[in-house]
Amino acid sequence: MMKKKTVLILLFAMTLLLAACGQKADNTAATTGADTKAGTEAGTTGEQTLKVATLIPPMTDILDIVKPLLQKDGINLEVVVLSDNVQPNDALANKEVDANFFQHVPYMKQYNESKGSNLVAIQPIYDAIYGAYSKKYKSIDQLPEGAVIAIANDPSNIGRSLQMLAQAGIITLKDGVGMNATQADITSNPKKFEFKEVDLLMLARMYDEADLVAMTPAYAKPLNLTPVKDALVTEKADSTFAITLVAREDNKDSAAIQKLKEHMAGPEVKKFLEDNYSDIAVPAFK
Repeated sequence: MMKKKTVLILLFAMTLLLAACGQKADNTAATTGADTKAGTEAGTTGEQTLKVATLIPPMTDILDIVKPLLQKDGINLEVVVLSDNVQPNDALANKEVDANFFQHVPYMKQYNESKGSNLVAIQPIYDAIYGAYSKKYKSIDQLPEGAVIAIANDPSNIGRSLQMLAQAGIITLKDGVGMNATQADITSNPKKFEFKEVDLLMLARMYDEADLVAMTPAYAKPLNLTPVKDALVTEKADSTFAITLVAREDNKDSAAIQKLKEHMAGPEVKKFLEDNYSDIAVPAFK
């Protein structure tokens, strides 16, 4: 009788232990399932980060304007400000950023050709009025013989600068060279001007050293110069050199890039340019 009672007690204890273990397993499974579901929902509703490389205002200003607009679309815009005019393309080509905003299409094409990359233009944003400025002289005719003229050293901006000066009549170029002109294409330079090619970001500094500096308004504005009031010569209107949003072939059609394009060519950016940069930049979209 005592044996039977002991067996019954042991069976009862084992039943309780198994029930407890089963309940613990059920609780663990329920908790794990809840955590997994929460993680999935967070992933679904979480923001996507879009990195865009740029250089200086008004480029940085425009990206700051579209940042809160993209936030509403679930996209966190991270603006990466770099220090020279090569890094933004290198970063984009190496997939360190998703897009960049600092250049015109001829510059992008020359980068592609030299690097074998596949950067693509997404949207022209504004036409920057290109001009030549002098701290020493009030008119282009006052430039003395042998004057030093500073121009950007990348091929697209060398051609752009020489073409503008040829249009002003102070040099002549070989027929047909157009925007591909180099110093070797100068056929007439009556005053023997010396052309000094420098890095794009050095142009503003050259304003103190050279007799004339050819540059975009983005580099002239920090010197309180505008093409309309201060440039001795300006280029003829040409949308070829619009400052453009650029991405890669492999991400150009992504939803995030298309949303960025939409907002950068939107009414908020247009109004900002018209209100703050009308003397140096014209929206390149309707």
